[in-house]
Amino acid sequence: MDLGTARLTADTAGIAKASALLAAGHLVSFPTETVYGLGADARNGTAVAQVFAAKGRPSFNPLIVHLARTEMAQTYVHWSDTAEVLATAFWPGPLTLVLPLKDGHGLSKLVTAGLDTVALRVPAHTTAQDLLTAFDGPVAAPSANPSGRISPTTADHVIAGLSGKIAAVLDDGPCAVGLESTIVGLNKAQPTLLRAGGLPREAIEAALGQPLALSNGDDITAPGQLSSHYAPAGTVRLNASKAQENELFLGFGKMICDLNLSASGDLTEAAANLFDHLHQLDAKARPIAVAPIPDHGLGQAINDRLRRAAAPR
Repeated sequence: MDLGTARLTADTAGIAKASALLAAGHLVSFPTETVYGLGADARNGTAVAQVFAAKGRPSFNPLIVHLARTEMAQTYVHWSDTAEVLATAFWPGPLTLVLPLKDGHGLSKLVTAGLDTVALRVPAHTTAQDLLTAFDGPVAAPSANPSGRISPTTADHVIAGLSGKIAAVLDDGPCAVGLESTIVGLNKAQPTLLRAGGLPREAIEAALGQPLALSNGDDITAPGQLSSHYAPAGTVRLNASKAQENELFLGFGKMICDLNLSASGDLTEAAANLFDHLHQLDAKARPIAVAPIPDHGLGQAINDRLRRAAAPR
C-alpha cells in the first residue's frame, strides 16, 4: 500500500508520529546537522530493504546506523580506547566510526552489506536526537535521495527525490553543516579516513595525536565510497575559471557566477551551501562548471563530493 509521503512538523506530535512509523517498519526522513537521512529500523530487514529499494541503492553499499547515545554503540560493536577518544571528542557530531561487530548484534545484514563491521554515528541535531530518543533503537539512515544523486539538505529536496516512496519526512529546515559525516575506520591497526566529511581531518588527527591512514579505495567498506556519487543530472566540470557556452557557473570567492558557495571564501559557508546550490543549478538542466575550492579543512570534503559528482557515470 502506498502511504504517500507526509510532511511532519518537528514538534512533539510530529516526532511521536515519526517514531511510530519507524517502529511499524516504515521509512522516515529526518534532519541531521549534515544532511537529511532516510531512516529505517536497523534491526528490521524488511524495512532496511525498503531503503535500498526507495533509493535505488546497490546492496553492496553499507549504511550508517544512527544512535541517540554513545553508550548504545557498545551493544553492537567491539568498543576500543580509540573509539572512546573520538566519541568523547566529537559525539554528538558529524563523525561516523566503523567498528567490528559483536556476535548477536541483532542488526540486519543488509545494513552492513555482509561485512563484519558497521558504521555508527550519534548526530548532534536536536530533532534527530529527539527522534532517536523517542524510538530508542538503532536507525539505519543513508542520505534521503535517489542513489548517486545530490544529497538533500532540506525537506523540499527529500520530497523532490523520494515523494511517494517513503512514509514521511520530518521537516526542520535546512541542515547546518551540509556535508555528510566524516567516516573513520577503527577495525585496523591504524585509524583510517574512509570518507572526508563535515568534521575536518585535521581535527580528528589532533584528537588522536597521530595521522590518519588513507583508504586505498579498492573496496567499498563504508558509505559514500562509490566513484560516481552526489551527482546532478548533467555534467560537472571542476576547477573552472569561468563558464563555457551553455554552462552554469558555481563560484567560490569574489567572482561573477550564477551561484556562489561563499563570496567571502568561507569553507564552512561553502559546505553548508554545496548541495542546495547544486540542486538549484541542476533544476536548470544545463552543464555546471565549478570554481576551484581550497583543498584543506572542509575544502577536502567539498572537493571529494565534487570529484564524485563529476566522475563518469
